[in-house]
Amino acid sequence: MYDELKYWYLRDHKLFRTLSFAQIKQLCIIVGFKKANKGEIIYFSDSDVPRIFLLKRGSLKIVSLDEDGNETIKDIIQKGDMFGELSLENDIQVNEYAKVLTDEVSICSFLQSDFENLMLRNPQLAIGYTKFVGLKMKRLRNNYTNLVSKDARTRLLTFLKEWIEKDGVFENDKVTLKNYLTQNDIAQIICTSRQTATTLLNEFVNSGLIEYNRKEIIILDQKKL
Repeated sequence: MYDELKYWYLRDHKLFRTLSFAQIKQLCIIVGFKKANKGEIIYFSDSDVPRIFLLKRGSLKIVSLDEDGNETIKDIIQKGDMFGELSLENDIQVNEYAKVLTDEVSICSFLQSDFENLMLRNPQLAIGYTKFVGLKMKRLRNNYTNLVSKDARTRLLTFLKEWIEKDGVFENDKVTLKNYLTQNDIAQIICTSRQTATTLLNEFVNSGLIEYNRKEIIILDQKKL
């Protein structure tokens, strides 16, 4: 039953759809599977055993640390996304960790070395992985461009639109987001102070654009974002 669960988790991911039944069954032998709860840290970039992770359920945040120990949210990881040692290069120095945001997450993981060997045997998988990582890097570069070229209000609107696209529950023009981010999290993501993020969220509430509380954010008319 456990191997069957791993099989369907992998089969459902677009990255592995080029693999045959037998190949995915082989993949189940090398993949690890775990669950973690809100607040748990499940990945450090300085691990002695590099791994690649695939998030099957829930959400988490990637937090980077500078030389002074200051933390910045680098990315929000959601269902279907990958994180960890994606570059497949061990000499790249980064200092980051992953922390669970939702009540529970389900994660598949591979040793980096096992995943490299898998791609060597399956060229189509290697091509798909290269595209997957390329798109992820492009999104991160776009986020950086937004940070340096747009004001805080526009950055918040852009972030909400991206969040809606990934995680929104639609009902006509209304969209509901399960809110697993604190105002400080949102401030870090859009690179502003917590006070500014709070002021902007209150402005959106007062203008009738959103309804906001600790459990959910409701965009009353997404066309107005």
